[in-house]
Amino acid sequence: MADTSTLIDRWRDGDERAAEALYNQHRDATYRLAYGLLDNARDAEEVTQDALAYALRNIQNFDATRASFKTWLHTITISRCRDRLRRKRLPSFSLNALLGRGEDIRSAQPDLDQHASRNEARSQVWQAIQSLNPALREAILLRYWAGHTFREMAEILNCPLPTAQSRVRLAYKHLRNLLSETDLADLEHEEAQ
Repeated sequence: MADTSTLIDRWRDGDERAAEALYNQHRDATYRLAYGLLDNARDAEEVTQDALAYALRNIQNFDATRASFKTWLHTITISRCRDRLRRKRLPSFSLNALLGRGEDIRSAQPDLDQHASRNEARSQVWQAIQSLNPALREAILLRYWAGHTFREMAEILNCPLPTAQSRVRLAYKHLRNLLSETDLADLEHEEAQ
C-alpha cells in the first residue's frame, strides 16, 4: 500500500483511487477517536465520514510542513465532535464501549474468570476517564488511544505545547487518585497497542 504522502499527491492530481485509499487508511483511527469522544456509534460514523470527506475535499489546503495528515485529520475530527456535542448539549460521555474495540483477536480465548476480571478493570478505568472534564478527556484520548505526540496534540487542540502536556499530566493525576496501580498500568498498556 502506498504511503500517505504519495496518496495525497496522487489525489491532488485527480486519482480517485488514491482518495479512496486515504479514506480506508484513516477511517478506523478517525472512527475510534470520534467514538471515544461521542460514545455513540451513529454519531461517530457520521463525524468520521464528515471529517474524512472534508479533508479529502480540501486536500489542497493540507500543508505537510505544518502537520502530518493524521494530525490535520484529527484536528478536523475533534472540531466536528465538539460541534456535535454542542448541538446535543451532552454534559459528558461514557467510554465503556471503546474498551471492546481493537481487542487482540489473535490471543487464545481467555479463561472466563480472567476475562471478567479484565473487563471489570477496564470498566473502572473508563468510569474514571468519564469523570474527567472534556478538555482532559480529549487530551487522554489523543495521547493514549490515538497515539499523538504532545506537539501534535497541541496542534490538534489549538493550544500551547505546555498546555497539552499539562492536560495529560492533570488527567493522569486525577486518574491516579481514582485507580489502582494495576488499573493505571492497563491505561498505559493501551498506549502501547
